[in-house]
Formats: sequence, structure tokens, C-alpha cells
Amino acid sequence: MKESTINNLLNFDKDHIWHPYTSMKEPLPVYLVESADGALLKLGSGEELIDGMSSWWCVIHGYNNPRLNQALRDQVDKMAHVMFGGITHIPAIELSKKLIRMTPIGLERVFFADSGSVSVEVAIKMALQYSISRGRVSRNKVATISGGYHGDTWHAMSVCDPVGGMHSLYNGRLPIQYFAPRPTVEFGAEWCDDDFSPMKKLIYEHHEELAAVIVEPIVQGAGGMWMYHPEYLKKLSALCTSYDILLIVDEIATGFGRTGKMFASEWSGVVPDIMCVGKAITGGYMSFAATLATAKVADVISSGDPSEIMHGPTFMANPLACAVANESLAMLEEASPLLRIKEIESIMRDELSKAEGCTNIKNIRVLGAIGVLETHSPVDMARCQEEFVKRGVWVRPFGRLIYIMPQYIITNDQLIKLCRALVAVANIDDVFKK
Repeated sequence: MKESTINNLLNFDKDHIWHPYTSMKEPLPVYLVESADGALLKLGSGEELIDGMSSWWCVIHGYNNPRLNQALRDQVDKMAHVMFGGITHIPAIELSKKLIRMTPIGLERVFFADSGSVSVEVAIKMALQYSISRGRVSRNKVATISGGYHGDTWHAMSVCDPVGGMHSLYNGRLPIQYFAPRPTVEFGAEWCDDDFSPMKKLIYEHHEELAAVIVEPIVQGAGGMWMYHPEYLKKLSALCTSYDILLIVDEIATGFGRTGKMFASEWSGVVPDIMCVGKAITGGYMSFAATLATAKVADVISSGDPSEIMHGPTFMANPLACAVANESLAMLEEASPLLRIKEIESIMRDELSKAEGCTNIKNIRVLGAIGVLETHSPVDMARCQEEFVKRGVWVRPFGRLIYIMPQYIITNDQLIKLCRALVAVANIDDVFKK
């Protein structure tokens, strides 16, 4: 593509298009991607970048995947969309069967949503309606742990990190929820019961107000990439059961193999009452998600007044999304990625350990296909990305986190190059804010 054409496109973009978490007055630089294939992004200028982000953690099978492409082609010739009110279709039925089969035993009711954030809204609605249906109207709050992220829609924001999230901006407007301190015992460390005490105390003091507890199991994603001990989730599940509080697990970022188990909840052997899945469900081809619940949750809601679940998106169970999700999950069932994810984890541990001793690095964390360098100072996003692009990789850090969530199909050579770029950039002092 001609340089003048690229410049014209980027100038229009800068003047008229709002990008996520970006000011329109001083927007961060963007890079024009012309095409993508496998683990590579091709820029308009002709450069190729190894993608370390899986396009925000969803493109697990690689870009331009022939099987997913074909699933879309086959479905679009039948119907691209049809309303889900009063109508059903084979892609939705088949996808429900797959989700019930793949997720922990007991999650047998499936509600389709437009996005991960909306699936969290649906989960919270379910929890509140469950309490209403049981005549426990005082149970209208949700508890969670600090440092989390559950999406940018309204109730989802209310359970995001109250310090680093968007609470301060919408203070007095968001629903007020309860927060326990973030678990401090890391994944792989020796468990200490004291780590659960703050959550135990919170639930004891407020259980008459709580409809549910929502957490990201084992790994907190965009709120901080923190990996905590599986025993915490196990104790939380038992306590919720004893107080008859619903447990919601947000597997949007962690589901479909990302942590080294098909679902992160499996590290604790926990079966939640409600589970949210999204991101990788379609292999990153389109926005789509689902909220799964136990038969008990569905039966209580359906026996209340109203008996209907009060949610119904226009594009619910979109046939194109269901068709490509079916193919994505079929690929996971036919050839489980868990062995490959172990190999990815091993390479990342070896390569990222080379950042030990770097004065800018506070902590190194690796689990499954997640690698994190936590820094002492926040990154300068524009400078940081400039350095990554120079090295032929695409990484988008945030705050004090330089991290990667590579695609499962990434080659060893590509992964090594990606990791070495992380270590190299972490050693450049001027990519950090002073």
C-alpha cells in the first residue's frame, strides 16, 4: 500500500474514530493492519508482526483459519441471522450441546449473549432474579474480589476493580457492591488459610444482602493479570454453598484452555452455579458469549414472578456466530490444545525468566498460555508499542503490565521471538513513565 494512502487513512482515523480507552484529543498512535494469517498481522506498509495478544485473547486457532472460514461460508448461504424469540435453529442447538458437554458437569442451561460483558450482565440479572423468585428481596448485592475486571457495561463495571477500574468516574451512579481484598497467595505457592479470611468475614457480615459472588477463577485478567491459589476458589465455593449464595465464575478470558485447563475452575474442582464464557468461543471471529446456569438456578427463576428471564438481545444466538463457535469448539474437542499449551508455558517460563534481575521488573508470572512481566512503573504505551513494532511483534501492555497471551497455533520460533522482545523492551528505561 502506498505511504500516502496509509497516511490519509490514518489521518482520517485519528480525526474521526474513537478507539478503546483513548482520548480523541491526543489519541494513541494506531497501526494499519491490512490482513492477518496464522499468528501474523500484516501492516499496510508490508511489515509482518507476530501477534502476542490473540486480539485480546480470543484468536486461539489463528487468523484466517480455513475451517472457521468455511463454517462461516456454509452458514451464510443458509441464513446470516434470524430472531431467537419464538424461533430456534440447528447451530444454536448444536452449540448448546457442545457447551454442556465441555463445561463442568451441572451447567445444563444455556443463555446466549452478544459479548462477554453482556454475559456478565445476564449472570447478575439471573442472580438477582433468583433471589426475587425465592422471596429474598433483600439479597440484591454482589460480592467480588478487588483487582478484577468483568466488562464495561453497567453492572459489569460495578464489580470491576474499585481502585484501578472505572468506579471513581461513575461514583454515586454505579450500583454499590462489596469487595474483599485480592488474594495474595500466588498460584503454585504454599496455601495459607489466612488468605481467605477477608472474604470469609465479608460473606459472614453481609450474607443476608448477597445474591451472588462473582470472580474470575484463578487468573484475574484485564484488572491485573494476577494468578491466585486454587484453594481460594475451593473455599469460596464451599462458603457460598453454606450460605445459599450463588457463585458466578467469569471464564470469558480464562475459558477454552487459556490457563492449561479447559476451564480455569477445574484447577479447584469447582462447579459454579453460573458461568460466563466468551472471547475464544468463536475463535475470535466475532463477538459472542454465553451464560450457563445449573438446572436449579433456571428452575427457581422459572417458578417465580415473572417466570421469564428478563433479557433478550436482538442478535441473541446469531446463526453465523453459533456456526463458527461450533467449529471452534469442535477443533478443541478433536485435538485438545492442552498439551500444546503446556509446551507454550514451558517456553515462556524459560524465556521470560531472563528478565529476572532487570531493574524495571517487579514480578514474572506464567500460567498456561499467559505470560506476564509486572513492572515497577507504568508503561508509556506509545513508546512501548513503537519498540515492539520495531522488533516485529505486536504487544499491547497496560498500566504496569507487559504481557502476552499467544495463540495456541504459534510456532516455537515465533513464541521465542515474542518473549525475547518482551525482555528486551522491559530493559529500555524510557518506555516507562517517570
